[in-house]
Amino acid sequence: MKKIVSCLFVAVAALTQPMMAHADLTFNASVISEYRYRGVSQTHWQPAVQAGADFSNGGLYLGAWASTIRWIKDSGGDAPLEFDFYGGYKGELSSGLGYDLGVLRYQYPSAGLSISPNSTEVYGGVSMGVFSAKYFRSTTNLFGFDNSRGSGYLDLSATLDLGDGMTLMPHIGRQIVRNNGTYSYTDYALTLTKDVHGVLLSATWLGTDSHAYTAPDGRNLGKGRLVVGTKINF
Repeated sequence: MKKIVSCLFVAVAALTQPMMAHADLTFNASVISEYRYRGVSQTHWQPAVQAGADFSNGGLYLGAWASTIRWIKDSGGDAPLEFDFYGGYKGELSSGLGYDLGVLRYQYPSAGLSISPNSTEVYGGVSMGVFSAKYFRSTTNLFGFDNSRGSGYLDLSATLDLGDGMTLMPHIGRQIVRNNGTYSYTDYALTLTKDVHGVLLSATWLGTDSHAYTAPDGRNLGKGRLVVGTKINF
């Protein structure tokens, strides 16, 4: 955890130093029973330690986030960590109609795979009330899939305030892996969170309709499963 937090602090500090006089800078740390991304397990059903840092100045935002992972080692590589770096701008098109435009970079230091899993996506989203829609498009190969530049992911979500610090978030998404159709799939999630004196507890039932993502022992990494976590913002 200390290594992750220190790397994130250095990265965000370097990006935001020229604007720090007008900035909001926050950090977060979490422990989760399993790291899933777009419904697929990144940790081979093992727990993950995660940390992030976020900078904002008006509609502008920059951030960095990291997690322990297993999938690259399972694929024959040697990267125990994933680092994400992102930035963008949020605003309103009209009263109640928001937008979000940005870029997201996934970095896997010393991955050692024949095709680099390092990936970049650009994204655009809109929100109205409790509903949001966001589309991501890769400008590089996506997560090590050959000839997959131009892959897309559509995220449809809602955030429902249940009161008493509880939030319910349904989600459905569609991942298209260009020129690698076997690995395209739909994912789903239903997340319940509870804020307990600044500690965010979460429980998520999530999974995919895919059988293409498998662990070395052949088990399906996209199978439906309950994931629980604890997150602290500071």
